[in-house]
Amino acid sequence: MRRGQASFEEDSQKQPAVGHWKPLMPSKGSKEEPETGCQGARGVDETQSTEHLNVSRLRSSSVEIREKGSEFLKEELHKAQKELKLKDKECERLSKVREQLEQELEELTASLFEEAHKMVREANTKQAASEKQLREARGKIDMLQAEVTALKTLVITSTPSSPNRELHPQLQSPSKAVFRKGHGRNKSTSSAVVSAASQNVTPEPVSHECKEVDSILFAEFQAWKESPTLDKSCSFLDRIYREDVGPCLDFTKQELSELVRVAVEQNTLTIEPVASQTLPVVKVSSEECGGPNGFRSQIVMKCALSGLPRTCKHRIMLGDSGNYYYISPSCRARITAVCNFFTYIRYIQQGLVRQDVELMYWEVMRLRREMSLAKLGFYPSEM
Repeated sequence: MRRGQASFEEDSQKQPAVGHWKPLMPSKGSKEEPETGCQGARGVDETQSTEHLNVSRLRSSSVEIREKGSEFLKEELHKAQKELKLKDKECERLSKVREQLEQELEELTASLFEEAHKMVREANTKQAASEKQLREARGKIDMLQAEVTALKTLVITSTPSSPNRELHPQLQSPSKAVFRKGHGRNKSTSSAVVSAASQNVTPEPVSHECKEVDSILFAEFQAWKESPTLDKSCSFLDRIYREDVGPCLDFTKQELSELVRVAVEQNTLTIEPVASQTLPVVKVSSEECGGPNGFRSQIVMKCALSGLPRTCKHRIMLGDSGNYYYISPSCRARITAVCNFFTYIRYIQQGLVRQDVELMYWEVMRLRREMSLAKLGFYPSEM
């Protein structure tokens, strides 16, 4: 209480009391003194009220400024928080994209390495195969060069009109044929090996005949000779197929006949003589006939092409199948006649025959006559 009274007294001393004083008795000398005192008191009151008003205004304006500042700061904070959230989301998205790109890069690198290793392996394999093929091709080239040299010599020393029997074992008689261990292979176009003795063989005499060139056949042969081909669509070969080759290779067993024709055209037919100790491989039935002193004299079996029981001294193999078919002498003569024709036209196609066109034409006609005789059943006794 004392402290409150003391503070009150101090305030009362600092601030003089302002009020209206009413004198009891007015002074004689001045009548306007009370009015001037009232006016001064009013001015002080107005000043104080103005000051209070200004203070209140200042206080209210400061409060408003604080409120507005706080609201502005709150808005800025809210915006900053939103931006931070957006940036966080963008960072997460970018981090996911980076992880995905890193994973794809790793997979791509692994696949590239795997593909590179695969390509290297394939290249090595192809290189090894190419080197092997190159070695084989070089060997074949050497072999073909030797065969071409031998065939050129064969054309000079042996022709279908006067064949060299040393170079064509299939033309030898069975009594003169030498059987080696195993089986010799004689294809339609043989790999001829010329010996010194074969060059001194005297050609067989040719009977003199009257001949006349057929203009149509000669014109077809000349047209074929300009660009030799084995395509049977040309008029020259088409006629020979229809008139000679087809009928000559038309046997009772149609399916096997077609296979034989294809093998002759592709030069993959093999004819082998059958040795006395060789047992049949492909046959329908066989019957052995006893000879003198109980020795085997011949083997009678069904011919694979005609289906008739005949003495089969030769057998054929189609390609590299390994299956042998025993054939009769008549069937062998027909096949041999066709093979001789194809051999000669292959010589012409390869440029190995260097003769006049008319001489080549007559050689072709002679081979056609052999095919005609063979298909009619005529064949040499040595067959």
